[in-house]
Amino acid sequence: MFPPFPTEQAHFYCGQLISRLNDGSLNLTQVSAPSEERDGHGVMVGVLVCTSAGGSETVLYTVSGNSLVIEGCVPGCTYVPPIVSAEEIMHALAPNDRHIHELTAELKAAPEGDRRRISGERAALTAESLRAVHALYRFHCIDGTVRSLGGICADRAFQSRRERLPPTGTGDCCAPKLLDYAFARALHPVSMDEVYYGRPSINKRSGTSYPPCDERCGIILPAMLGLTIVYRDESVLVVNKQSGLLSVPGRGPEKQDCIVSRMKRLFPGTIEQPSAHRLDMETSGLMVLAFTAEAQRNLSMQFERGQVSKQYVALLDGTLEHAEGLSVPLPGVTEGRMELKFALDWPNRPHQVYDEVNGRLAVTGWKRLGYSWYRGSDGKNRKVTRILYTPHTGRTHQLRLASSDVHGFGLPIVGDSLYGICEDGERLMLHAQYLSFVHPEKGVRMEFSCPSPF
Repeated sequence: MFPPFPTEQAHFYCGQLISRLNDGSLNLTQVSAPSEERDGHGVMVGVLVCTSAGGSETVLYTVSGNSLVIEGCVPGCTYVPPIVSAEEIMHALAPNDRHIHELTAELKAAPEGDRRRISGERAALTAESLRAVHALYRFHCIDGTVRSLGGICADRAFQSRRERLPPTGTGDCCAPKLLDYAFARALHPVSMDEVYYGRPSINKRSGTSYPPCDERCGIILPAMLGLTIVYRDESVLVVNKQSGLLSVPGRGPEKQDCIVSRMKRLFPGTIEQPSAHRLDMETSGLMVLAFTAEAQRNLSMQFERGQVSKQYVALLDGTLEHAEGLSVPLPGVTEGRMELKFALDWPNRPHQVYDEVNGRLAVTGWKRLGYSWYRGSDGKNRKVTRILYTPHTGRTHQLRLASSDVHGFGLPIVGDSLYGICEDGERLMLHAQYLSFVHPEKGVRMEFSCPSPF
């Protein structure tokens, strides 16, 4: 993950913590038996600098995992304990622990024909134990809500249509502990850093800062912060927008939750209008926003002049060979370019329609990436086409129309509620996976990639 907040101020305090650990004024105390794979390894020491509503500063610190705690006093700082204690986890694991160990021993001595059955039984019990542990975790979020780990994972499964158990230890890293403690007390994050402390490993050196991990924090922090941050500096913010969230505020109080409002909540110094472009509510993927008026003007001009490069991945509901559209390629042709004109269908706003006379030109490059099977909400599989789109203009619903209109492919994008069919529990299968622009202050071209979740 990219560090969600500036690190410099928190890094200073991390250095002080490590100095105190080295001179013995602070101690790492083992409160439960370490795992064999972690025995002798180092830990992450984390600091979060916050401000209260009144403007006073609070410094929070913690250590990764739940088998170690920091004992001792750091003047002016507050220690943050684990969200779930080691004792609570052991209690959740206890019902199946003995049986899992028995199955492990049985598996080693079992004949080949019995190993699959034993392995499957052990896997089912292990998953049941992990779910019992995950049920203990609750996280305070910046919007004032408290979310369960299961609920956070369910949202991720909706975006990707793949349900997976989070890794062991999810929720025990420094960042979620610190942010949970801060949000529970209405403290606002200013600076956060995590520093490795202990014996050097292949991937880590003692005293070096590392960003929050992708495998565990990458699940929790976007939900706690309200944004998936891909890049951040003093001028620009690049995020991976989730499907179902507006880019900018709409009309009415029920449409105020959006990328812009979440950015302003997380970074109070943001300008009033930070957006330079937008994605449809149902589309996921990369967006760039600005922290300053100068950066916003620069980015907006780049979009207007066609100097920003974008690529999208979509799943079309069907195969090109069986499409009825007039622009279907000849056999063997796997890429091309569409030039179609669309205009607003006023009686059916916000729908757009093909209009050769009054429509605005939409130019789209495309490349067929292949075919795959898609399981619908009814449990049935159907064949879909994976397409890479490169829009050269920025018309409303351009890619959705290039897909669904008979002058295009005549195949709507899977989950398109406007130009196709969106089943219960389904999302629009359109994702902005690539974005490139010139940094408004540095003057260098920047490129960002965010793989499709589907």
